Amino acid sequence: MDGTVLIADDDRTIRTVLTQALTRAGCRVHATGSMVTLLRWVEEGRGDAVISDVIMPDGNGLESLPKIAKMRPDLPVIVISAQNTIMTAIQAAEAEAFDYLPKPFDLPDLMKRVGQALERKRLRPSQSPENVINAPAGSDLPLVGRSPAMQELYRLVARVLNVDLPVLITGESGTGKSLIAQAIHDFSSRRDAPFVVATPDDLGPADALLDLMTRAGKGTILFDGIGDLDSDAQARLSRFLDGLGSSGPRVVATSQGMLSGSINDGSFREDLYYRLAGVVISVPALRERLEDIPALAEHFIARTAGDGLAERRLSTSAMDRLRAQPWPGNLRQLENLMTRLLVTGGENDITGEEIDRAMAGDVGGRAPSGAPDERLSASVARHLKHYFDLHGGALPPAGLYQRILREIELPLLEIALDATGGNQAKCADLLGINRNTLRKKITDLEIEVTRRRKLM
Repeated sequence: MDGTVLIADDDRTIRTVLTQALTRAGCRVHATGSMVTLLRWVEEGRGDAVISDVIMPDGNGLESLPKIAKMRPDLPVIVISAQNTIMTAIQAAEAEAFDYLPKPFDLPDLMKRVGQALERKRLRPSQSPENVINAPAGSDLPLVGRSPAMQELYRLVARVLNVDLPVLITGESGTGKSLIAQAIHDFSSRRDAPFVVATPDDLGPADALLDLMTRAGKGTILFDGIGDLDSDAQARLSRFLDGLGSSGPRVVATSQGMLSGSINDGSFREDLYYRLAGVVISVPALRERLEDIPALAEHFIARTAGDGLAERRLSTSAMDRLRAQPWPGNLRQLENLMTRLLVTGGENDITGEEIDRAMAGDVGGRAPSGAPDERLSASVARHLKHYFDLHGGALPPAGLYQRILREIELPLLEIALDATGGNQAKCADLLGINRNTLRKKITDLEIEVTRRRKLM
């Protein structure tokens, strides 16, 4: 690489790492911990590319982008930020940043982007500060996370905000597809127009579609659960979209799954798919972004506490338990769990054991006591009935079978290990399982084994 790179970050370690890496790559580097100094360098004509943090002691990297664009329209700026939310990506895109990377960043990836910035000069119109989109007051989008999957999603959402193409958002139930659709509307140039949500039940006769278009005006129509439409509704919607002019509303749709299987078996119209899939955004499942769980859990705790409940903290063991779950219900299941823990808990710290109980349905409370000689099957049945009753008529989150097996298996292994003094060979014989199987279960269930002589 050849060129001069300006670095602005108040973290000395980051400045040192970037300076060394860029210098080894052949660049000249000027690094500072001050936004004022960076702006002075830009005004003086220094630098061929900029790497800037967002939050600085004397300024904000995003808010400074319009000033840099006004002084040097062709100077590419790469924004790096520890504020790993969709708003940061949207603000960076709206403020004409060359690129955006979350912290902690991958150094080879950042170096590649710096090389691209040095090769290609930015030729975009200047942007006034008032056009940088800020989160609306009371914004409560839980679209947070530093995982690579979410960062890529942020960038894609930011790129399609004001592109007049239909958007198809796919993902499992509970991943936040409708939230992303709402964000695409709320932070686009159509945000002052209506946002209309249409479910499959709303897509009746042709005049129902016309009514939806009239209500949406120049805003956005979200067709939620598009994969559930019957063949007649698909045909009506396809004709409707075919006649939708450029002056009409923007079309966004959500679907569980990619619809390719439905197209192959003939249950979903291929022509309708291509009318909806101008841009496809795939939302990752929670199990594919486990590193985001702490931030999401804390978000749900803070939001629930804001509704009047006492705020609680997640202990390290609780965080570990949360990361170990399969989360078939995704964000919705995590939100439900955090709410129940605040409603039923008493101590300030949420423990790992409390997470285990909540995931199995105990939720910190005890089921009614049974008779002293009650059989195990009757005890399990009583606890399961109590668990279902706790949901007030609604079904528990999916994945119940594995959660209940784990709840029974954990104490069984712990008690058996204690009874055999931690001797895994004896414990395996007692349980009637292979020793390697026992070792794997000990690892998977995070059981601490203490070997000692057992006095019988």
